[in-house]
Amino acid sequence: MLDYHNPQLILTSSKATNVEGNVFWRSPSNIAIVKYWGKHGQQLPQNPSISFTLQNAVSETSISFQAKTDKNTPHSISLDFFFNEKPRPDFANKIIKFFGNLQTESILPFLSQLHFTIHSKNTFPHSAGIASSASSMSALALCLCSIEQQIFGGLTDESAFFQKASFLARLGSGSACRSVYPIMGWWGEMDGIETSSNLYAIPCAEWVHPIFHTFHDDILIVSRGEKSVSSRAGHQLMEGNIYAAPRYQQARDNMIALKNILETGDITAFGQIAESEALTLHALMMTSQPPYILIQPGTLSIIEHIRTFREDTGLPVYFSLDAGPNIHLLYPDDIKDVIKEFINLELRAFCQDGLIIEDQVGKGPSRD
Repeated sequence: MLDYHNPQLILTSSKATNVEGNVFWRSPSNIAIVKYWGKHGQQLPQNPSISFTLQNAVSETSISFQAKTDKNTPHSISLDFFFNEKPRPDFANKIIKFFGNLQTESILPFLSQLHFTIHSKNTFPHSAGIASSASSMSALALCLCSIEQQIFGGLTDESAFFQKASFLARLGSGSACRSVYPIMGWWGEMDGIETSSNLYAIPCAEWVHPIFHTFHDDILIVSRGEKSVSSRAGHQLMEGNIYAAPRYQQARDNMIALKNILETGDITAFGQIAESEALTLHALMMTSQPPYILIQPGTLSIIEHIRTFREDTGLPVYFSLDAGPNIHLLYPDDIKDVIKEFINLELRAFCQDGLIIEDQVGKGPSRD
């Protein structure tokens, strides 16, 4: 069984006062096609999930680090955090908790020996249902692996580097573990899927049909505002949802079907599952106790326009939703010109300030 607990990852006395450096990672958000909603244990999924890795909706995170000078707090986490160049104590506290867990569980015990200055920014509105935690926590996890690599010289094998980054990202935000891989990421154990795990995601690009490698995902921002119920709280509410058990089985059935669909390039079947999963996600929110609604009137209007347009034209354009009101418009590259016109003529009016993030399936994180 995989075990990342390593109490030897500490600075020796010769390095404890001299080590310093800088790392940077740009990491994307993702949009799940089969949704992860419900967890147990230490950030473990109740059902497997698979997502498109995006290209333009990204978090950029830089970390400078140096040996701590305060010897009175040898086991505490020391960091300064800036989001969009401004201090954000609320975000900093979450990262301190995340680092503290990694340190006390001897996954990255050296974290308490350093002081960190972290700068992060997004190319999209935070907490509006575009999986901001997926991009930010995956970028942070990749930075931590780079710091480990710089100081201790390990993780030289690329697959081992990204697997550990996925493992760390999962502990910060479940969906973040999928963002470390290009094209698509699969997370969750399933029979017949070699190397699949609940502990980290695995890459899918090699067996996904080329038509999905160039898929577009234009994100229609119905609302920039923060969600009334966080994803973390939504996952917790699944524990009392009377539809939880059949939902987890439905997700597994959809994963089995979707794997064959992705291999063969069946866009119509892909779209049917994508839309069903999106609506199921929000149905689960509405049947939680207490129930809550994140979709807005503009969300429903866009969905109706998409369905009517598809029926009228026969073109394979579909929608998905994350845990928020904003629509992800999914379609193949060869119809992009027609869809851009459709967006401008019929959909942009439902977006707050006309905001649309034009995105597509991406090549994964980068260091530059």
